[in-house]
Amino acid sequence: MVSDSPFRHDIFRHDISDCLAANIGAGGLSDGAYEGVLAEAEAVLEGLRNHQDQELAALFGLPAREDDLAALETVANRYRERFDDVVVLGAGGSSLGGQTLVALAPAVGPPRLHFMDNIDPGHFEALLKRLDPARTGYLAISKSGTTAETLAQTLICMAAAPGAVADRFTAIVEPGTSPLRRLAEHHGMALLDHDPHISGRFSVLSVTGLLPGLIAGLEGRALRAGARVVLEAAFAAPRAAACAPAAAAAVAVGLQREQGVGTTVLMPYAEALGPFAKWFRQLWAESLGKAGHGTTPAAAMGVTDQHSQLQLYLDGPRDKLFTLITVARDGAGPVIPEGSSDDPELAYLEGHRLGDLMAAEQRATADSLASGGLPLRRIELDGLDERALGGLLMHFMLETIIAAGLMGVDPFGQPAVEQGKQRARDYLAASKPTDGKT
Repeated sequence: MVSDSPFRHDIFRHDISDCLAANIGAGGLSDGAYEGVLAEAEAVLEGLRNHQDQELAALFGLPAREDDLAALETVANRYRERFDDVVVLGAGGSSLGGQTLVALAPAVGPPRLHFMDNIDPGHFEALLKRLDPARTGYLAISKSGTTAETLAQTLICMAAAPGAVADRFTAIVEPGTSPLRRLAEHHGMALLDHDPHISGRFSVLSVTGLLPGLIAGLEGRALRAGARVVLEAAFAAPRAAACAPAAAAAVAVGLQREQGVGTTVLMPYAEALGPFAKWFRQLWAESLGKAGHGTTPAAAMGVTDQHSQLQLYLDGPRDKLFTLITVARDGAGPVIPEGSSDDPELAYLEGHRLGDLMAAEQRATADSLASGGLPLRRIELDGLDERALGGLLMHFMLETIIAAGLMGVDPFGQPAVEQGKQRARDYLAASKPTDGKT
């Protein structure tokens, strides 16, 4: 067998063994097919090691950077001291990265962070009514500075803000002329540069994700340190089979080619990783879904979706690859009281901690999938902190970029999306404003 799985470093354990036919039978990837895709991955990985592309250089340079952190921490501290609520205005990668980091934050606030990544008018109005305008700050984030949703939200929030908006708003936008940048400059808002060489969905470890994370109380250096461990391990691997992101990409692409596996399900067993699963969903879909290529990402949540999705996963179409992310839970959480009931059917619960039940369910789901011959990748963490999250983020960015190389598509850009954006602008420009009455 060519697999070097399980792969270990001090952040997580990565095991693709149960994706291979040698372990799970006919539903898995054959050794021959895996070897063939790994050979292709060798060339992709070597190209990444010797990258000349500006986007790759900027992305892979982030984990080692510290020169920008002091300035971001100063901005974050100002927001933490002045505001009870911070509203983050942005869509897609301008929001999901920050949501992913903030979900790990140890405290609810203040300041409380609100990510308005949708323009549902009722939801938006309800939020504004709940907030104290005098104690609310805003971050407006758009790489291009032309995102219609973010611009509309920003203009509405500016109108709702008391006094000078310059004291309450920070705009994050790439250098150059754009509507958001001109708006910020005209009103004297603080301006932070979005790196023009880093796509929004890959920007989580840059100002886009880090500033909301720092406001929430996270440690930026630890996030980047975890990413650096994974990046260095990937580039130091002697072959693709020993590089966790390359092996995972080879499995995903190989299963699609050989078995017709068209859906990849990411199912973390940690509430704090719920936004991470949504971040991955955008990353995988928008990076790979081009020119007829790609597989469909699905975000699930353990144990919640054992009660809503697992029936389909185990007994439905055999067209899915599963990734379970688990965290060591044994002995964690409150104790289920002993002797609280004389019902013998409750005896198996009594005396255990809630984490013991979580650990048992994690194991049960994984073993049920694998024993059913369904391809399963396991990522196991001893704990979940900034360093671990940074490592996960870098792993999946690398995995996505390598999968794009195997599919022959550019992982950056989203050309198909631009058509819909332009049509929305045209439709709105051609219509008359309404007063909201019917």
